[in-house]
Amino acid sequence: MSITEQMQQDVITAMKARDKERVSALRMIVCELQKAVKETKGDFGEEQELKVLMAEKKKRQQAADGFRDGGRAESAAKEESEAAIIDTYLPQAMDEVELAALVDEAVASTGAEGIREMGKVMSALMSKVAGRADGKMVSDMVRKRLGG
Repeated sequence: MSITEQMQQDVITAMKARDKERVSALRMIVCELQKAVKETKGDFGEEQELKVLMAEKKKRQQAADGFRDGGRAESAAKEESEAAIIDTYLPQAMDEVELAALVDEAVASTGAEGIREMGKVMSALMSKVAGRADGKMVSDMVRKRLGG
């Protein structure tokens, strides 16, 4: 069962439980997933679903930060709640030790020696960490490893 199918089942379950907030959040996320499927016009697998979920989670976190900065704690809490719902569909996050090991492995396999070869390392690494680590965190770790 794909993530989208699981979410659609969870919408039904939340509707039966009369959990309006969860229904609303899941419907928005399913809508974004379906829109991404239409835009790709073809093969849409789990990796693409994870990318959409990560993007949606990031949007919610940024919105929550903006609301909090604007003094709208209630709206920030709603966005954080939606981000937490998205989290339940993402694989468990990678810890720094595991990520560092993957970074070292990618640097060794690509033969990268400097910051100019960061793109090679990132392309080799991102498919391995899809959905399990934030791209900025991966980028920062690769940059430090390559001495940039």
